[in-house]
Amino acid sequence: MGGWQLLTVGLVLLLGLLGVLAPGVPGPPIVWAGVLWWAMAERSTLAWCVLIGTSAVLLLAQVLAWLLPPRDPRAAGAPYRTLYVSGAAGIIGFFVVPVVGAALGSVGALYLMERARLGSHGDAWAATRTAMRAIGFAVLVELYACLLAVGAWTGAVIAG
Repeated sequence: MGGWQLLTVGLVLLLGLLGVLAPGVPGPPIVWAGVLWWAMAERSTLAWCVLIGTSAVLLLAQVLAWLLPPRDPRAAGAPYRTLYVSGAAGIIGFFVVPVVGAALGSVGALYLMERARLGSHGDAWAATRTAMRAIGFAVLVELYACLLAVGAWTGAVIAG
């Protein structure tokens, strides 16, 4: 697979990651489609293993998302900008501190944004907990699944 195709697949995967954060955009299917595209073009054992693993992780995440309470961003009380910054920090955190960094970056950024908005530690922590209860767990499950798929794809591209 050429460099331009890899870059394009990477952009599709990034779009899928951002789609997890945007209401109404199907992030996990976009990530899966990007990995499928890469595996169809690559046609190696490693590529097919990454596709199978991605399919399993994303299906498991969908089952878990259905079991969790529905997302209600309006109930969180936090502005959408705060939620988007929190999600972006989770994506960056995943690559800075693999796996654990997604939760640390996401929750940490959410707290810091709420602290800047509300002023006091107690109010910011209460708003962070409310936002995590309202939307955070379902989003984190989807985001982690997509990040694991993108991480596996990145590792396979580097190894191949």
